[in-house]
Amino acid sequence: MELTPEINPGMLNGWVLLALFYIVFGILLLSFPKGVVARLYDRSAWGKKQKILSAAGKLFIFSWFVLVILTPMNIGNIVFILGCAIYLLGLSGFVLSLLNYKDTPLDQPVSKGLYRASRNPQQVSILLSYLGISLAIGSWVAVFLIVIAAFMSHIRVIAEERSCLIQYGASYRQYMERVPRYFLFF
Repeated sequence: MELTPEINPGMLNGWVLLALFYIVFGILLLSFPKGVVARLYDRSAWGKKQKILSAAGKLFIFSWFVLVILTPMNIGNIVFILGCAIYLLGLSGFVLSLLNYKDTPLDQPVSKGLYRASRNPQQVSILLSYLGISLAIGSWVAVFLIVIAAFMSHIRVIAEERSCLIQYGASYRQYMERVPRYFLFF
């Protein structure tokens, strides 16, 4: 692991893992009904503050994307192997949580599969995947950017939960009482 990694555009950079993540995500979205995709991206109940803070968080993610695209992976290094394992765990969790999301009727809160263990498995899984990529490229700066993005994504999670309370009412409030926000962490 290096504080500032070598910037060297190439074919075996972190963009490979990032591209795989978004190819899988895109294929899933294309296979989902339009109503499910609309619900996934519904921000209608967000306040102005949440929208601004979410946009600010995206600046950190954008910086991370640039760093990942331009940084070679540390293939053969133990940190690379650990990073790939964390990445695959995150990608698997993301796919599973999206499938759980898709299979839930639109008039009900999502509460099955990984959603029995966390109210936000998609967000946790994305961050795990990004952390894995950061380790695979061996960059402390990338890890730092993901940690900041994780704190910023908490604002997004709060806004999404508020939206779910408005949309689903008492059933979502009961779900919130039963299931922690971030798996067993909180």
